[in-house]
Amino acid sequence: MTPGDENDYGEPTRTDEGHRYGGTRLRLPEDDPYGGARRTARGPSRTMVTVVGVVVVLIAAIAFANRGGDDSSSGPSASTGGGKPNATSTTPTGTKPVRTKTGGIPVGYAHTSQGAQSAAANYAVALGSADMFLTDLRHQIVDTVYTPDAAAAKQTALDTAYTSATFLSNIGLAKDGTAPDGQTFVSRVIPVGTKATAATSSRATVEVWYTSLFGLSGAASTNPVSESWFTTTYQLSWVDNDWKITDFQQKDGPVPVGRDQQASTADDMTKAVEEFGGFTYAR
Repeated sequence: MTPGDENDYGEPTRTDEGHRYGGTRLRLPEDDPYGGARRTARGPSRTMVTVVGVVVVLIAAIAFANRGGDDSSSGPSASTGGGKPNATSTTPTGTKPVRTKTGGIPVGYAHTSQGAQSAAANYAVALGSADMFLTDLRHQIVDTVYTPDAAAAKQTALDTAYTSATFLSNIGLAKDGTAPDGQTFVSRVIPVGTKATAATSSRATVEVWYTSLFGLSGAASTNPVSESWFTTTYQLSWVDNDWKITDFQQKDGPVPVGRDQQASTADDMTKAVEEFGGFTYAR
């Protein structure tokens, strides 16, 4: 993550970016206005059941969107060995990844393993953002982060997945992907680290470990913003002097033990999402 990105890159970052959600433990305050969201000690609440259902639907949507991927698009594998990684392979470099953006998405990465990792981290943020639920912005994101061939192949499938009336209804969004009046849709990915497992001059395989925020903040929300953890493996190709995605696979975790912290009120969550911008990430 590059310090001072809000000054160096010159473009405001959308405050609702991120991705998906799952079952971390929450303790809500007694006066929290999240309607119907409280859990009891007797067992899972109605909201918890809804949360699990939405996660299943979203996983299915992404799987559908990526169905039929060509395994040949991934780069050659490389053994990472059984030992621990060198310190230099996990520490941040502090190198700025890019100085240009397309539609707010950082592009123009170095033709190196570090450049591929920076690309994967920033593309994960874009693909996990609330913009993916708005047709025009989704098309722009897909055209920016995927290779031209992959973008053409996936665009229709992604449209089908993200405009499913059942899916949108389950997560509380309108048919056009917008949040109800008085509520804020939060979908934001926060990369924790990256790892290149294979790299050549034309292809790279990069794993991105990240946490995500997903849900609706607002007084009437029954799907409050919650967090989950995932690792996504991206296959990237060097196309037109930049790293672009050809395919990806996602899995749960690693998931840390959650602290027994009191969850914020809907108002505090909405304010935080609106006031805290995102970052441009660098390996």
